[in-house]
Amino acid sequence: MHCSPAPSATLCSIQVGTPEAYGFENALDTHDKPWRTGFFKMPVQGRVYVGRTNLVGDGQADLENHGGIDKAVLAYSADHYPKWRRELNLDMPYGAFGENLTISGLSEESVCIGDTLRIGAVPFEVSQPRQPCWKLARRWRMHELTGLVVRNGRSGWYLRVLEEGWIEASMPVVLLDRPNPDWPVARANEILHHRKTDAPLALQLADVPQLAGSWSRELRERAATLASALEAPPRA
Repeated sequence: MHCSPAPSATLCSIQVGTPEAYGFENALDTHDKPWRTGFFKMPVQGRVYVGRTNLVGDGQADLENHGGIDKAVLAYSADHYPKWRRELNLDMPYGAFGENLTISGLSEESVCIGDTLRIGAVPFEVSQPRQPCWKLARRWRMHELTGLVVRNGRSGWYLRVLEEGWIEASMPVVLLDRPNPDWPVARANEILHHRKTDAPLALQLADVPQLAGSWSRELRERAATLASALEAPPRA
């Protein structure tokens, strides 16, 4: 699998949100139990400043699994929304998947790990696919939604911020560099979620220099576990 040539892409919408508490004690429905999240992003009009670890006005509740340099900004394809609205029969607005940047003209098939994308004066670097977690299902009160994203690959992708600056909706998204054309986000998703016994491929992906450190470690641990299983003597 290779990345296709970068099409014309546009930043359609920008969303931010800070962590807030939701739910209530003794709730019978698991969706209503107490939780804290910054998943509920709201659209921003006008210019937004992009810092090294997030957009101004944005934040994450779980800093162990979200945020940081490698996951500073979450991007999602605007082109997925018509499919989701049709399949789920929901009027899902931009930001429905917790993304900061909703971009038309790009998808997991056309974005590669390590791509440098410029929006306005801000260069971003693609660091990893987004791994959907339980909060997506809780947000939409659909237990199966996280699994659907894993199966169909409409995950979105995380961006590092290479230089701080201002961005605004309607700006073009320009591909500046593509060092890893053999590693589209879709292929990385396939290896992580669906080819879990392929140690050589796991190591190949782990060796991609721009891949987020957490992904690289997880893939190397997987490969080591598979190797140990192969070396273990058969049981009597």
